[in-house]
Amino acid sequence: MIELGFIHGRFQLFHNDHLNYALLAKERCNKLIVGITSPENTSLIREKVDPHRSEAASNPFTYYERFNMVKLALLDAGVRREDFEIVPYPIERPEILYNYVPLSATSFFTIYDEWGYEKLNRLKSLGYGTVVLFDDREKKMCSTDIRQKIVDGKDWKQMVPPAVYQYIIENDLTEKVKNIMQLK
Repeated sequence: MIELGFIHGRFQLFHNDHLNYALLAKERCNKLIVGITSPENTSLIREKVDPHRSEAASNPFTYYERFNMVKLALLDAGVRREDFEIVPYPIERPEILYNYVPLSATSFFTIYDEWGYEKLNRLKSLGYGTVVLFDDREKKMCSTDIRQKIVDGKDWKQMVPPAVYQYIIENDLTEKVKNIMQLK
């Protein structure tokens, strides 16, 4: 069992596949750190491998909102609060990542595309241990699609953990998504 593991993602909204990713990693470590990438939406750095990730329409939620989605989903899934941490993780600035997650932590990956390989290589070059949970190459669920369902007024409730759905509805974040997505 790995003592300290971590996962990372933008989680622009935290959906069921993200929760599965977190739970798979947590099964393999005593303590899990969840790194939220692109924590500062106003200073997004364009990545050549995945330029879509830096667009405003792809980033409607603040770090604080994503923090709460992740926390509520993990707690609702039965993960004890003392068994996980949530931190900013600016993957776009690899030279400072050690400030958020120690190099002694092992990074767990699910790889779907070239951006996944880029992040894997980036973290390996920094000295992080890495474990690929799976290399699927085809995403089964995508936050972009869920956000579009919100805009279109289609059902998306079953695509996210119940605690995330409740958080989004209670905080009227569907309107935020609609407003930002209509600007694209």
